[in-house]
Amino acid sequence: MGRWFIFLPIATFGRSIHLRLRPLYHVGMIRALAIETSSRVGSVALVEEGCVLAADTFPHGLQHAARMLPAIDSLCRSLGWTPGDLRHIYVSAGPGSFTGLRIGITLAKTLAFVSGAALVAVGSARVLVENAPPDARHVVIVLDAKRDQIFTASFDRVADGWAEREPAHLDRLADVLGRVPRPVHLLGEGIPHHRCFIPPLDAEVLIIDESLWRPRAEMVAKLGWQLAQDGRFTEAMQLVPIYIRRPEAEEKCQRQINSS
Repeated sequence: MGRWFIFLPIATFGRSIHLRLRPLYHVGMIRALAIETSSRVGSVALVEEGCVLAADTFPHGLQHAARMLPAIDSLCRSLGWTPGDLRHIYVSAGPGSFTGLRIGITLAKTLAFVSGAALVAVGSARVLVENAPPDARHVVIVLDAKRDQIFTASFDRVADGWAEREPAHLDRLADVLGRVPRPVHLLGEGIPHHRCFIPPLDAEVLIIDESLWRPRAEMVAKLGWQLAQDGRFTEAMQLVPIYIRRPEAEEKCQRQINSS
């Protein structure tokens, strides 16, 4: 018998929790938690054999630390899961919000130590490009890095998904646009901060709808499962956020040290 699902939205404490009915659990099936905290909106998802069964978002800025554990607990209770049921943890590793990434990575490592679950780090830019519409052939990720710079990566659509043209790095949007083929779609929460660098007369530079600008735990789950099938796990002690550039507070501290 094939898998079947029924979508059930449940309102709780101002959040929207999505549940899906699933086949009976069998011993040996892999249950996992997916964590996404690289953007201003956080999300988590529970996964069984690569299928997302429940997901929750907490759309209140960067209050990830206060909202994430209750969200995970609520989802686990809704499915009758315990921390010991988790065999994998998939976590969005960056680049993105410095604070959000620290919180998500720390939680993932802590849960891995407690539950014994294996960790999979998923690049946040790769998660985000999954939101691109079907007609997008070339995509540039745009995340604000301040100082007229962006955290970015570019991708080309291929037969089985996306191929990385340029890995995640620090750059300027105008320079990136000078290197990518047309038509190109822009995607990410940094677009409003860098709109002035988008050529107004270039009709082949397209901005993807704002509703798709944030990465989602469901996509972390999809990519995490694929990486896990290839055995691409990360030891908890070696898991660190992909920052690309040090947080601004650390840079200020280093400048003060150098000038003293």
